[in-house]
Amino acid sequence: MGNKPQQSNTSDVIKVRYEKLDALKEAGRDPFVLTTSARDTMTETVKNNFEEYENKTVCVAGRIMSKRGKGKVSFLDLHDKTGKIQIFAKFDDLGEEEYGFLKKWDIGDIVEVTGFVFKTKMGEISIHATAVKLLSKSLKPLPEKYHGLTNTDLRYRQRYVDLIMNPEVKDTFIKRSQILSSIRRYLDGQGFMEVETPMLVANAGGAAARPFITHFNALDEDLKLRISLELYLKRLIVGGLERVYEIGRVFRNEGVDTRHNPEFTLMELYQAYTDYHGMMDLTENLYRHVAQDVLGTTVINYNGIEMDLGKPFERITMLDAVKKYSGVDFNEIKTDEEAKAVAKEHHVEFEDRHKKGDILSLFFEEFAEEHMIQPTFVMDHPIEISPLTKKKPEDPNYVERFEFFMNGWEMANAYSELNDPIDQRERFKAQEELLAQGDEEANTTDEDFLNALEIGMPPTGGIGFGIDRMTMLLTNSAAIRENKSIFIDKSKKLTKSRPK
Repeated sequence: MGNKPQQSNTSDVIKVRYEKLDALKEAGRDPFVLTTSARDTMTETVKNNFEEYENKTVCVAGRIMSKRGKGKVSFLDLHDKTGKIQIFAKFDDLGEEEYGFLKKWDIGDIVEVTGFVFKTKMGEISIHATAVKLLSKSLKPLPEKYHGLTNTDLRYRQRYVDLIMNPEVKDTFIKRSQILSSIRRYLDGQGFMEVETPMLVANAGGAAARPFITHFNALDEDLKLRISLELYLKRLIVGGLERVYEIGRVFRNEGVDTRHNPEFTLMELYQAYTDYHGMMDLTENLYRHVAQDVLGTTVINYNGIEMDLGKPFERITMLDAVKKYSGVDFNEIKTDEEAKAVAKEHHVEFEDRHKKGDILSLFFEEFAEEHMIQPTFVMDHPIEISPLTKKKPEDPNYVERFEFFMNGWEMANAYSELNDPIDQRERFKAQEELLAQGDEEANTTDEDFLNALEIGMPPTGGIGFGIDRMTMLLTNSAAIRENKSIFIDKSKKLTKSRPK
């Protein structure tokens, strides 16, 4: 036997599995030396095309998820990425040695089975094994099948086990991939070009968020992980690419809840020679296309709430939404002091540095946001909260911006992009003042971006989509982490050891 590290509390089950592995090695059957499989068929292909495959010899491979039988007959459930199929194995077909090794297989082992397709007396499509091979030994047992893997923290930290035990999780991952593919097909068909921009940047701008900071040893300088894709994509518009998009990770040093994660997938796109109205039309068409393409319907159901993407999306200004749901008409409020007084009356918390526009936004979050259930564009934000957006020509206190809402959640954020370098410098200056007053989410001046604007950027519409929230709604997932590949909780230390 091989050397085993000491671990007094290791279960007997795991100990037995290591002993089985040692026995396999002694018999010259170490599964971990195998480098490939002769698999030629997927399980669902066989089951969906039984008449074509009946009596035909196939080779399948996957994970054993259940075992039953006794004596010289065994039944196994083999799972691959497409589904599962029953394996029927007999002593008489495999011989004493091979059948003996098969009997020692454990749930969780990864195996290859060659055999002919048939249907049992109970009508179950199965594979009658004529040759078997152990491809990988599972040394730790899977969670008990009846209870499954239900601990939320453990599910997110051990996503690989979650995928094995909970089929609906795998379905969510598959749909997420299909959603991304559908988005790309739609945008490519509209003449957009997918690009990649830097993740490590000297100036993390384009959004109101606190960045992660890291140190670049080679140049002995601090860099930031990007919080947005915006400023580099706009540089490409300046360069003449006209229609660009990027789907990539961004990082924001903020809290974690069901709709927020410190790293998440963002898609931003920019189109020259259009404005935020053009972005509304694109958003409506894109969401409708993806839902129909991936789900086969434009009516989606999230947590019992039905939302219809097939109907025209509602459009409402932030002023009108606040008036509708709070009763306060900010058109009648003329000064910052009046806005603060109204906020106090309505128990809306604010900071001393906040101006009328900031408080309007706080009112929207407090009173209106939760009512934005059906697809809704909330338009014309105050300038104070929109440092990269064109002013409305008829009222420079507001900008040509919208946020797209569904289910009370912000799903996208779009502008008629500011392309005036003089105005942009003033906006950056205002952001610097906020930073000096303690606003850690304020932007800083990006001189190279200003230089690009001085070269000249055409009128442009731009938008950012939260891919994770979009996937949540389209897959009816309870939390943003349900469609993420892994979540690491460093407060829980996972140790690697071999049982005694």
